[in-house]
Amino acid sequence: MTGSTDKFDEMRDADGNVRPAYSDYCSWFNDQETALLRRKHGEAETNFRKTGITFNVYGEDEAEERLIPFDMVPRVITAAEWRKLTRGIEQRVSALNAFMHDLYHRQEIIRAGRIPEHLFRDNEAWLPDMVGFTPPGGIYTHIVGIDLVRTGPDEFLVLEDNARTPSGVSYMLENRETMMAMFPELFMRVPVESVSDYPRRLAKSLAACAPKCTEGKPVVAVLTPGIYNSAYFEHAFLADQMGAELVEGSDLRVVNGRVAMRTTHGYTPVDVIYRRVDDEFLDPLSFNPDSMLGVPGIMDVYRSGGVTIANAPGTGVADDKAIYSFMPDIVEFYTGEKPLLNNVETHRCAEEESLKYVLDNLEELVVKEVHGSGGYGMLIGPTSSKKEIEEFRRKLVAKPANYIAQPTLALSTCPIFTKKGLAPRHVDLRPYVLVSPNKVDITPGGLTRVALKEGSLVVNSSQGGGTKDTWVLKD
Repeated sequence: MTGSTDKFDEMRDADGNVRPAYSDYCSWFNDQETALLRRKHGEAETNFRKTGITFNVYGEDEAEERLIPFDMVPRVITAAEWRKLTRGIEQRVSALNAFMHDLYHRQEIIRAGRIPEHLFRDNEAWLPDMVGFTPPGGIYTHIVGIDLVRTGPDEFLVLEDNARTPSGVSYMLENRETMMAMFPELFMRVPVESVSDYPRRLAKSLAACAPKCTEGKPVVAVLTPGIYNSAYFEHAFLADQMGAELVEGSDLRVVNGRVAMRTTHGYTPVDVIYRRVDDEFLDPLSFNPDSMLGVPGIMDVYRSGGVTIANAPGTGVADDKAIYSFMPDIVEFYTGEKPLLNNVETHRCAEEESLKYVLDNLEELVVKEVHGSGGYGMLIGPTSSKKEIEEFRRKLVAKPANYIAQPTLALSTCPIFTKKGLAPRHVDLRPYVLVSPNKVDITPGGLTRVALKEGSLVVNSSQGGGTKDTWVLKD
């Protein structure tokens, strides 16, 4: 496998030489028998299937459960690269939290003319119920996933902010556990930062956000929509690893002004709820009256300071891709500094000049729905047919404000293990960030998602992507 002139290969340079970050791994890899590696790769898949690490793909008729493909070649990041990334991530997450507080209070950023008011007034994630209310500890975005792409030796860009309910952290943990079980000697040879204490750090961070009415050790619960949710494995896994209760809406009720969970000894107050239920279904008295997933009256308890909900309702505004396009202004407004991590250049199709440019260059751009996720509802111009482009053009003309467009980036590649040996594939990275009143805690690594199809730029598991272990080297 050799490097490419237009894409940055993270393992090898343009002359095919192994980069320093991968030198220890490559020397180990070259000592291994191919037959052994193939067998180990098969064992990893069997292990994931036994553990139940699957996700649901929703079709028109029924949900199909699939195994998320795992690739056993790690993605390696140097300690120096990670330090640079963490500074940029911390700056961005701090700005996001300040932005959420401002949006639901004085809206100084709008008064200053830095972002247009319609961006959140017309936003389905905007919750009037949150206006004038400050969550316990002033934290809105307790758990954040910042999606990063790499385009060169020193160039990492933010592709997306996930401030609502970022998922996938269980795969980060299981990927590492699987690698350590398969190749324990490798971790004796390469000094890698640990990720296994993430659940403990998550529990500690959430407990630090408990409301003032908490008595003794904060009681933390994970609220899941139930076993039919595509991320249920992760909800159960995290609750177990954190030592928290896994609850559904039917297990909770409002008792004496507190949210309480059913136990064998009656109802016990819950201090912090790590919810994996969307805003719309959280409280049938405040939002969707038909919801069976939430807790009637939970928003009243929340607004009276009786419980912490993580992430705070209404944070979905920050996930919006039109808001994303203003993140450089948002970072500068709240931190007084230029962003340490740049955005991908973004064209807002709601703006007339941008729309004209996008329509004239659809074949070269990636167009995304403002509220879209999971790789759905997007157009990748260079890999789309003329028919697909024309169909998307009609959607764009009909509702331009629903879309943003970005250039097709030359994403970096990392090798994956194939029957023919190592082969480069495009990757992105989602580091997980925990925010509490006095700390921003970034786990050293994150979830590397990989486009397993040759030439593909779509890394989402729902679109055929896989995952790999992410190694941050110790100094």
